[in-house]
Amino acid sequence: MKKLNPKQQAFADHYIELGNAEEAALKAGYSKAYARGKSYTLLANVGIKAYIEKRMAELKSERVADQQEVMEFLTAVMRGEVEEPIAILDGEGYQKVVNVKPSAQTRRSAAVDIGKRYAMWTDKQQTEVTGAVQFIDDISGDTDAT
Repeated sequence: MKKLNPKQQAFADHYIELGNAEEAALKAGYSKAYARGKSYTLLANVGIKAYIEKRMAELKSERVADQQEVMEFLTAVMRGEVEEPIAILDGEGYQKVVNVKPSAQTRRSAAVDIGKRYAMWTDKQQTEVTGAVQFIDDISGDTDAT
């Protein structure tokens, strides 16, 4: 990937944030005339385009939990390692927030979700067959049905 100059990188970063080439060019320090008439040429620049695509992929992966993260969270819930804040009455007409471990029902639900992922409790199992299927015609007798 071609190295961008600071102004080009600023444009790309602002474009990712704003989604508007003209505004991004102005924030990056380009002139009003250039931003209004030619900011689209910055988006056509191969280096800038590649940088924007790379950063968008990074941002997407940072925001979306992957399978490992989900499984680790479910395991922590199942084991009672996480706490969640809940509001309770303190007897004086006020509420206070306390952290509590997940209930047995919540922990069981996490265990069921993990079990579903590993197909622990289903009668239907996915199998893979590697090889050719062979049909054998073992019907004897006359095949003419007239």
